Amino acid sequence: MKPSVTIPAHPKPPKGSSPTSGATAAAAAATAMRLLSGASASRLPSPLFSHPRARTRCVPASSFACRAAPSSAAGTGDGGARKPWLFVGLGNPGKVYQGTRHNVGFEMIDVIAEAEGISLSSMQFKAMVGKGRIGDAPIMLAKPQTFMNASGESVGQMVSYFKIPLNQVVVMYDDLDLPFAKLRLLPKGGHGGHNGMRSIVNHLKQSHDFPRLRIGIGRPPGKMDPANFVLRPFNKKEQEELDFALHRGLEAVRIMVLEGFNKSATYVNTAQSSEMLNR
Repeated sequence: MKPSVTIPAHPKPPKGSSPTSGATAAAAAATAMRLLSGASASRLPSPLFSHPRARTRCVPASSFACRAAPSSAAGTGDGGARKPWLFVGLGNPGKVYQGTRHNVGFEMIDVIAEAEGISLSSMQFKAMVGKGRIGDAPIMLAKPQTFMNASGESVGQMVSYFKIPLNQVVVMYDDLDLPFAKLRLLPKGGHGGHNGMRSIVNHLKQSHDFPRLRIGIGRPPGKMDPANFVLRPFNKKEQEELDFALHRGLEAVRIMVLEGFNKSATYVNTAQSSEMLNR
């Protein structure tokens, strides 16, 4: 870095010289102008502290790095923008699958989007994606459109592109091994035989270290094939119970983003009274 140029405000003539004539004064002024014009902004002294300017939204508004961030927002540790939470709901695209047990992950994302005013109108990385905030924390909502068994193709690309820490990637999906409308929030674990989760693990370099919200759909009755059972719709009573569970999941998401994963897990995994479920 070149030294900055300092120009005396009133240069004095050398000791013993005669008073500056008009020609001499003009020459001195010209010299000063040359020095000033040759000093770039980067060479001039800068204040020790500068006032931060608000970052405005950029176009297209798809980068969290371009959104205005409150001064209280935590950074990433490298001076960059705060990383978003990524909430992924698993399911199958298409009307034929709407309202089925295998698509409760999609329903969970829809509940969050509606409550937080987030539009899932963008198609990115093979998923319907919405971006917004809970409090001052940036979040992304995603519903992979790859069909269940290839969900990892979408999730892996999003995690890699946005460089999201795995502890901020929360996958929401149906679980046959949990009682109907029961929720379980865990910080990590295996795929449990769920093909969508298996695909995600494969595309995250075999890592199991990401949170998941399991949504119970119960076991199939009698000898019904589980593959057929997960594609069955809910009856009216089941839908009412499920709606309650999904709104409990919404509250868990808010707690997670604003107060941390542990508080959210305590909230979710605390035994739910039968009065609450059957209100």
